[in-house]
Amino acid sequence: MSDILPQGLSASEFKAALDAFRKIVGARWVIVEPTEGLNSYRDQYSPRPASFFLASAAVAPDSVEQIQQILKVANDYGIPLWTVGAGRNLAYGGAAPRENGYVVLDLKRMNRILEVNEQYGYALLEPGVTYFELYRYLQDRGHKLWIDCAAPGWGSVVGNALEHGVGYTPYGEHFTMSCGMEVVLANGEVVRTGMGALPGNNTWQLFKYGFGPFVDGLFTQSNFGVVTKMGVWLMPEPPGVTPFMITYQNEDDLHAITERLRPLKVNSIIPNGAVTAHAIWEASVQVTRSQYYDGDGPMPESNLRRMIEDLDIGIWNFYGAVYGPPPVMEAGLSVVRDALLSIPGAKMYLEEDRKGDGAFVYRAELMRGVPNMTEFGIVNWTGGGAHLDFSPVSPTTGDDAMKQFHMIRDRAREFGFDYVGEFAVGWREMHHIFMIVYDTMDDDEKSRARELFSVLVREAAAEGYGEYRTHLEFMDDIAATYDWNDGALWDFHETIKDALDPNGILSPGKMGIWPKRMRDAHPRKGASSGDSDA
Repeated sequence: MSDILPQGLSASEFKAALDAFRKIVGARWVIVEPTEGLNSYRDQYSPRPASFFLASAAVAPDSVEQIQQILKVANDYGIPLWTVGAGRNLAYGGAAPRENGYVVLDLKRMNRILEVNEQYGYALLEPGVTYFELYRYLQDRGHKLWIDCAAPGWGSVVGNALEHGVGYTPYGEHFTMSCGMEVVLANGEVVRTGMGALPGNNTWQLFKYGFGPFVDGLFTQSNFGVVTKMGVWLMPEPPGVTPFMITYQNEDDLHAITERLRPLKVNSIIPNGAVTAHAIWEASVQVTRSQYYDGDGPMPESNLRRMIEDLDIGIWNFYGAVYGPPPVMEAGLSVVRDALLSIPGAKMYLEEDRKGDGAFVYRAELMRGVPNMTEFGIVNWTGGGAHLDFSPVSPTTGDDAMKQFHMIRDRAREFGFDYVGEFAVGWREMHHIFMIVYDTMDDDEKSRARELFSVLVREAAAEGYGEYRTHLEFMDDIAATYDWNDGALWDFHETIKDALDPNGILSPGKMGIWPKRMRDAHPRKGASSGDSDA
């Protein structure tokens, strides 16, 4: 058994709780060996020393009834549970808990695809179902439905939607494409949201809202309940899809790209999750940094330009797609060409132009709903295999894109890191994803990565840019930036937490939401002005 105990529990009390868990799920599914099973619940990309984010145990239920019984034990003993789906949300903490001693509530065994309805285009899933599993299920049965997947195909479909994740087809806003949840509350009560609350209903996965308040969002990025089922809308297979890539040779082109892209997105000329990726992001899935530069500090401009020429890419590389019958796609491409090729030096490529180009291939697969793992190659850019993602959200404007790019690139260089980033445009907003790629075995790099991240959080907040998700290490820091009206929103979160989970057993500290019994040890920081008149 691990020598790490949940806070406030004696060894004998913890042993008794583990015995109770074993009676519920069986001994095999209570994981306690620190050097074997519990290693899979470590944060593989941790920016902290190995002594951080360690679970005392993990328990893997197979049913809602087992979850209810586990919650009863946790309430009886005051054991904090950290809920994960597939547990593969790397760069955000993976399957590791927020603090040492938590027991991981691992839902990987609950991986059943409960229903697929091709007529209406939806699936009802448990939280352990991965993108790969759902894709294979649809393919094996000949369903003419597409999934929308995040870049790593091994992730949980439900888990990614709950974390506000995004993808690359026209269904790329994952929580928006969810419909209906089943949730186990901390007291063991099971609720169904929306139309699912009506016995015998037949529209649970068709109409989000039901009757009364819409509460589904309360169970995203929160610790208010355990989601055990979720409806997911799937995209009917279109008559055709044409992915394309446009390269640009000047960093300042980002302004014009973003300005021209906005009307194309708002008017759904480009209906999918469009991405403008910097050269190093683009190159890092194909080559390593040492092939072009083995010195210290950021890659020099001359080396960067040589790499760009060798790989026939741009300093910026735009990816999008058009969908539908051939005449519709050609009409869309014509509008895209007029808008995005009017920037001097721009070149457009279709799939037949980039055969064998690993970066284009994986992007094209994602834009047609085919999961893959190619993007994980980025972590091999410098060796050491880890990254943190800093991801501020902004309006889709050229001014904001350039402002964020210069702010983050310059700070990255100051701390000795390359700029590895992309701008992903959704319906109207823009996510700027910056990867701090570092060596997990290099303590100095990890320290600089943490410091850089903290600086970026403060500076982005000061400019009105907030992150939409983050690593365990920075949840309190990000929460503290959302402090309009003296943190009224987090006061609201804490009120809900206290009402639904008075013993504070569910994922304490997730997204900076702490239960009452832990708040003195985790006071809110208050990072910005709190101007109630803004």
